Amino acid sequence: METLQKNLQECGCTGKWLKLEILERDAMKNPKENVQKLNALHDLGIKIALDDFGTGQSSLTYLKRFPLDDLKIDRSFVKDIQKDEEDDAIVLAIIALAKSLSLDIVAEGVETQEQLDFLVEHGCNKIQGYYYSPPVDSQTMEQMLKKS
Repeated sequence: METLQKNLQECGCTGKWLKLEILERDAMKNPKENVQKLNALHDLGIKIALDDFGTGQSSLTYLKRFPLDDLKIDRSFVKDIQKDEEDDAIVLAIIALAKSLSLDIVAEGVETQEQLDFLVEHGCNKIQGYYYSPPVDSQTMEQMLKKS
């Protein structure tokens, strides 16, 4: 924490400019200790996203204790949307859970118009995936942003 605070000061950054993504499996390795660490980060204004949600062994008790801002739906559930009823049900349940906890929802691995339509129709409007772009380096991203 001291190093992070020092680096923020040195570069003139504020915590609210950052978002930390923590994997669900890592958050659950030592949840009591991680609640304290995540609260300290959140106190600095850093936003926190729980990544790969649904692939680990989350405890709903800790889900409500973690100071989360975003819940990210793992691509393994997104890839078969509208092809697999179980994946549809899981995605809808994650969206409902996130909404009830007032968390933003991010879907990972969106590749098709059908996936996008399903997610948006059910209230998920933050999307990551090849539907928009493959991963790009910082120079390419800068050019993309300048064009838009």
